[in-house]
Amino acid sequence: MTLIGSWVRLAAPEIVLLSAVCAILVIDLFLPPRLRHLTHSFSLLALLLTAASVLQVGQGLEEPIVTFSGMFVLDRLAVLMKVAVLLVAGVMLIYARDYLRSREMDQGEFYLLVLFSVLGMLVLISAAHFITLYLGLELMSLSLYALVAFNQERSSSSEAAMKYFVLGAIASGMLLYGMSILYGVTGSLEIEVVAETILAQPVGSLPLLLAMTFIVAGVAFKLGAVPFHNWMPDVYQGASTPVAMLVASASKLAAFAMAIRLLAQGMEGLSEDWRDLLIAMAVLSLAIGSIVAIAQTNVKRLLAYSAIANIGFLLLGILAANPVGYASALFYILVYVLMALGAFGALTLMSRGGHDAETLDDLKGLNSRSPWLAAVLAIFMFSMAGVPPTAGFYAKLMVLDAVVEQGFSGLAIVAVLFAVVSAFYYLRVVWQLYFESPGESTAVATNTDVRWLLMANGGLVLALGIMPDQLIRACLTAF
Repeated sequence: MTLIGSWVRLAAPEIVLLSAVCAILVIDLFLPPRLRHLTHSFSLLALLLTAASVLQVGQGLEEPIVTFSGMFVLDRLAVLMKVAVLLVAGVMLIYARDYLRSREMDQGEFYLLVLFSVLGMLVLISAAHFITLYLGLELMSLSLYALVAFNQERSSSSEAAMKYFVLGAIASGMLLYGMSILYGVTGSLEIEVVAETILAQPVGSLPLLLAMTFIVAGVAFKLGAVPFHNWMPDVYQGASTPVAMLVASASKLAAFAMAIRLLAQGMEGLSEDWRDLLIAMAVLSLAIGSIVAIAQTNVKRLLAYSAIANIGFLLLGILAANPVGYASALFYILVYVLMALGAFGALTLMSRGGHDAETLDDLKGLNSRSPWLAAVLAIFMFSMAGVPPTAGFYAKLMVLDAVVEQGFSGLAIVAVLFAVVSAFYYLRVVWQLYFESPGESTAVATNTDVRWLLMANGGLVLALGIMPDQLIRACLTAF
């Protein structure tokens, strides 16, 4: 009974969220049409209760705890990442509330798919076993595929979902194939046991290198790194803006957790080998993301290529292959998610009357129509460009410092050069906000709570650039 109680306590957040999903599924069936909006509130409540459960379980946690026969781990990294995922999902739902109602997407199925995808992310983050990791990954991915296709009024949504599904299935197959080879070599599916067995294998073992290659490819697809990035621009553009927001933020946190579990923890003994692959992917991601984005006129596609370039910076932190490098990468992904959440949130608020604000022309003269929204969006753009004193500047600085410490000064110089190139398209967005004549004079109408939340989002990006110590300390203790 004590053992079962321990299992229940450690997996309490997942149990709470799954129970809430089942309850919301039943309640939504019996809600009359005039009360269907309550499903949105119930979903937010479920995320809030789950976040409280994560904090309660993680209170006083010092050492990692592995349970469920080695399949589930609770450590400081898991606690931090789960809280971040839950908060991001909650903020996304608040930003998307009016958008969903105006397009008749305010349906129980939408919220249930969001909650199921978040549940998959939580399972993935705490995976200590290949089976647990794959189950979490597929639960997240299948829910996201359905969400991308959810808006039936947009033919581009169905097309984007099909591309996402087909390429995602291929990537999942590659990841699973790599795991199966590792199982054949090590005789175990537990990540910790696999890591110990790899250390005992001869250097340059061909089966291990083959498995590593497939696993790196699978991880790169979920992150959106070159050359596995082709799905991102189409999915970002084709999906409804709230769904693109979820894909650009919460799913990236889960993908980063998967990269850490598999590469940093499971294949630490092969770090010299997977580092070479990550170097090539980082440089290509920085180059393609920074250069191709210049030609984009669709803001969502621009943010997709921006994400690819930012993933290049993220890979720099991971390839440092030490706790400081991993911590810098964690800080980077958390800051990036804040910026992406705010940028897509601003686009969501500007989308009204059935028209999605997603081109540069839609941003023209926003300052004259809504000065506060233009200012907040400018903060996100400056932060993505790495302009001090925003959090984006400090995040890039941390990653570059970790890379230089490992002797990759040339790689850091390349990253800085492409960061300068990428500044062009971020500043072009700011130019549209402030120096172009508006196409319309109507002010952007927003609810007070959403307005304050978006302003807090922008304020946090500034605050983390000025006072990043607390978050940096949390990132360092996670490793």
